[in-house]
Amino acid sequence: MDSDDEQLLRGRIYGTDHGHPGPKPGRSYAELVGGPLDGLLLDITGWRPEEIDDGVSLLTELGQFGPGGRALYDPRPGDPARWDWGGDSP
Repeated sequence: MDSDDEQLLRGRIYGTDHGHPGPKPGRSYAELVGGPLDGLLLDITGWRPEEIDDGVSLLTELGQFGPGGRALYDPRPGDPARWDWGGDSP
């Protein structure tokens, strides 16, 4: 991924279509930091605390394993609005 691709992803919501990429009022988001989804926002509206604590495994074509691969993110201790990349998995 080059810098143009990275700029395109910043501020977009993971899993949304290109026609409505930005945040919506009244929703809660976590910023994904590092890894293939760096700069995307994850909509965590309505998630229970234990779901947030577990982190996520997100489908992505941009990671080490290509299409069908996953990027692993966990909430940053002390800053739950930022989730740090922990690696990729097949």
